[in-house]
Amino acid sequence: MGAQIQAEFIENFLIVWDTAKGSELYRQGYYGKPLGIPKPKLMDFTVPLILDLMEGLYLAEKGTLSVREGEQRKKKVSLAKLKQRARKLYEDFDLKYAVYHDLRDHSLIVTPGIKFGCDFAVYKRGPGFEHAPFMVSVRKATDEITATELVKAGRLATTVRKRFIIAVPGAETDKTRYLMFKWFKA
Repeated sequence: MGAQIQAEFIENFLIVWDTAKGSELYRQGYYGKPLGIPKPKLMDFTVPLILDLMEGLYLAEKGTLSVREGEQRKKKVSLAKLKQRARKLYEDFDLKYAVYHDLRDHSLIVTPGIKFGCDFAVYKRGPGFEHAPFMVSVRKATDEITATELVKAGRLATTVRKRFIIAVPGAETDKTRYLMFKWFKA
């Protein structure tokens, strides 16, 4: 991608003001949301791109994004500060970020899954090409899951035509394990 894309850190979001660079970033992996365009039909747009902290941190760690703040965006924002803010914003941020990072590193498109009652909606090709085939819930290895929770998740996944996945980031191995559930009619 060449030079780093500049983003401004404002409250809990990162904004790419350069619309050409924002469009480029969106094309590369559906990062962010174009301001005021809930479901972009085109990959090129003429509005700023808004990134959430999780995807912004990922892009900054990869060296794609340079984050600045303050008057005239002069002060560079460290990865540590982005993580600190994200930990305040997201419950269990480190667990969720480990899964987000792993999924992105495997060339999957990851978006918030709140409307599906999970942590992430995951695409193989991207929004506009397909409906997200997977809904991912992040859990600790020590978490207990009741049969009722599994049935609820399964019913929701079936209703919205998705596969339900539980992602368990590994503490000692750094590998994330994925448990996929498939429901079928008997």
